[in-house]
Amino acid sequence: MAFLIPYSVQLTVVFVFGCVLGSFYNVVISRLPARESIVWPGSRCPGCRHPIAFFDNIPLLSYLLLRGRCRHCQAVISARYPLVEFLAGLLAALLFHMHGMSLQFLMDFFFTSLLLIIAFIDLDTFLIPDILSLPGIVLGFGFSLFSIRIAWSDSLLGIFLGGGLFCLIAVGYRYLRHQEGLGVGDIKLLGMIGAFLGWPGVVFTIFVSSLTGSLVGFIAMWRSGKGMSTMVPFGPFLSLGAVCYLFFGEGFFRWYWGYFS
Repeated sequence: MAFLIPYSVQLTVVFVFGCVLGSFYNVVISRLPARESIVWPGSRCPGCRHPIAFFDNIPLLSYLLLRGRCRHCQAVISARYPLVEFLAGLLAALLFHMHGMSLQFLMDFFFTSLLLIIAFIDLDTFLIPDILSLPGIVLGFGFSLFSIRIAWSDSLLGIFLGGGLFCLIAVGYRYLRHQEGLGVGDIKLLGMIGAFLGWPGVVFTIFVSSLTGSLVGFIAMWRSGKGMSTMVPFGPFLSLGAVCYLFFGEGFFRWYWGYFS
């Protein structure tokens, strides 16, 4: 008789695995913009540069046990580290619940992992590395050949709609305001989102990111007192919109077309 692993155990294992990968994503987020190796040296404290022992590098748990401080220099550890680990684990568990252990699960988790890394790099640096977004466009189109969600033609249309539409918006904003609005990195990111989600995903992502980005932008302008010159990275909002589409987008469009028909 075959031994069946309880679903709750499977989900827990997937969550833990996602958290472990999230620990690696923190390394990428910290080192990639600084052009440092993401492989060597091992994890170290950003303050005292002391190597972090394996028992102090357990995702989520070590942060709680150390009370958010380095064991050696007592410097405060950014809450970003456990947050990225938790979000990676949560995304893995939710996608596993949606797709099971399947090729679609692996493709979607790879996509959301890219979005997670890009969002936090953009928050830190106001930059979206080409080394993540451009290969993401190619891989997203390649994945569409095996995806159960979109056809390769929708992926190709999503690339051109996402990248092309935002390029026109960026050019128009610069012409009217005589300053940069959308960065080139945002345009490439939306092209990558179109490659993975197709043109409906681009439309949904623009809607959600514009709504949430405007709300946060108004709050940031009010708090800074700098008005329209306030800088707000848009990559995190694009990433949020794309993740929301994965979980709610198809249901939203079914409701939308059903309501208006």
